[in-house]
Formats: sequence, structure tokens, C-alpha cells
Amino acid sequence: MRVLVVEDERRLALALQHGLTAEGFSVDVAHDGLTGLTKATERAYDVVVLDIMLPGLNGYRVCQRLRATGSDVGILMLTAKDGEWDEAEALDTGADDYLSKPFSFVVLVARLRALARRIGTRALRRTVLGDLVVDSAARACTRAGVSVPLTPREFAVLDHLARRAGEAVSKREILDEVWDSGADSDPNTVEVHVSALRRKIDTPFGRAAVQTVRGAGYRLAADGG
Repeated sequence: MRVLVVEDERRLALALQHGLTAEGFSVDVAHDGLTGLTKATERAYDVVVLDIMLPGLNGYRVCQRLRATGSDVGILMLTAKDGEWDEAEALDTGADDYLSKPFSFVVLVARLRALARRIGTRALRRTVLGDLVVDSAARACTRAGVSVPLTPREFAVLDHLARRAGEAVSKREILDEVWDSGADSDPNTVEVHVSALRRKIDTPFGRAAVQTVRGAGYRLAADGG
């Protein structure tokens, strides 16, 4: 799931980015409202974590302008402690959910996943390809009924390929979707994770679902291989 965090408190923004990345999310960060609005309109996100008190353009206005463009991205607003008026205005301006500061990171992650399920994002679903099952909501993978342990990043790569099953997906597309925008963009990074996936979901089961498409990237067989 791709998440945009719009938070001007840099230490909190960095902590959220690191924590959500460790949970397998792909995370971008903006530190002011105008930058957050620009990113949210130029790139497809599943959920935006949006603080209210932002320089340039506050969270309410960012939310209003996003909704005015027809965007149905999930918006979770971060409000002040005991700020019932903040919470009411957040919902009135188009937010889907809110969380009061200070908050539990565990609760934040649960709220994000619940929000994504409610709005029906394509990132959280169960994909069945033959005997290969990719359960995005549970972040779990099974092959022939056997659970296959994957790292968060390996799962994110597999999930993206599963959503594009049968199609050739370039390394650049995988990098843009799975890795943070400011992260190392070496294509070899993708190769390493794809090789790991083959060792885990293909080789032990005598399958060859993860295919190399010469000059184009990779393809996950639509029938699971």
C-alpha cells in the first residue's frame, strides 16, 4: 500500500516513514500543505496521513482541495489531543478517519489497513493465481496451501506483480511503486528481491511463475505458474 505522510514535525514524519516502511508500506513524506497537495494530486496513493497544522496550507484546505478534484484517496487526519472540533471539521471537509495526537503506532497501522479495506483500494485484496495466493490484507502468501514467509519488501514486490498478473512490469515501475521516492533506485535492488521470490515461491514447489521478460522486466504468470 502506498502512503503519503504530510506532517511538518520532521522527527515525527521520519519516525512514521521508518515505521510504516518496516510494516511493508511504500511511504512518501511532505512537510507542508502545498507540497503535500501537489504530491497527492500527481501520484496515486492509497491513503494520505494528513496533519491539520501545516505551513503553507493547513490540513483542512488540503483535504477540501483533494476532494474538489474528485480524488477518492483515503484520508486519515491527525488532530490535536481532545480536539473534538478538529475531529468534526476533519470529517466535514472530507476526511475518512482521524486520530488524535499523541497516538499509538500500532493503532495507526490498524486504522490505515481498515481504511484501505473500507475504500476498496486495489492494494489490499486477495489474489489467487493457480495454487499461489497473495493475501494483501493479511500480508500473507501461500503456495499449494503452504505458508511462504516473505520479508515486507519481498511481499510488496510480489503484491505489485500479482496485481499486474500476466503483464510485463518494468524494473522502474516496481521501483516507483514499492520503494520510497527518495530511496536508492538501483535496478539491481529489484533483481535481488525477484531472485529471493523465486527461491521462496517457485523453486521449492517446482514452479516458474516469476518470469523474466527480456528487455521489459518481469511477469508473474496469470495461472500461478
